[in-house]
Amino acid sequence: MLGVAAAGTASSSVLLTGIAAVVAGAMSMAAGEYVSVSSQSDTEHSDLEREKRELLADPVSEHNEMTSIYVKRGLDPQLAGKVATQLMAHDALGAHAREELGISATVAARPLQAAFASAGAFTVGGLLPLCVALLTPPTSIIVTVAMSSLLFLALLGALAARTGGAPVVMPALRVTFWGAVAMGVTACVGAIWHVAG
Repeated sequence: MLGVAAAGTASSSVLLTGIAAVVAGAMSMAAGEYVSVSSQSDTEHSDLEREKRELLADPVSEHNEMTSIYVKRGLDPQLAGKVATQLMAHDALGAHAREELGISATVAARPLQAAFASAGAFTVGGLLPLCVALLTPPTSIIVTVAMSSLLFLALLGALAARTGGAPVVMPALRVTFWGAVAMGVTACVGAIWHVAG
């Protein structure tokens, strides 16, 4: 929106650009996340298939491997062997998936869920400056949208850091700084386009 506003276009065009940017950005984020997490899911399935073959071909080595994992975690070898035996008797593939590959039902890749979450997060973030633009007079849209966007970035960066248990200040400053750089470049491109036009 800042680039289009800096190019001197009508406020209706700025708002249309904002709506298009939110839709396009959400779709792009969803597609990117879906492709990325699908690749992760493919890798997980491949690893599980390989593990199935290994369990069928050489269950003794797989048992020894499981025992070794528990010894490294602090169990004595005898107890580690018993734990490996019981877990493998219950669900050998599930035990190896968890302990050897780090794959479990709670952390398994879910492409559609990731795509919707990413699109939703982008949409919420994109609607904030769009709402500000809707409520702002055309003469002050650049300054108001830029300042409110930086404020939203700082707040969302701090919220994300706090949710993750990280310190709040540096993540908020980092996301605000890079947001300011992106907005500055976009506004410069729009201003150059306006002068050239």
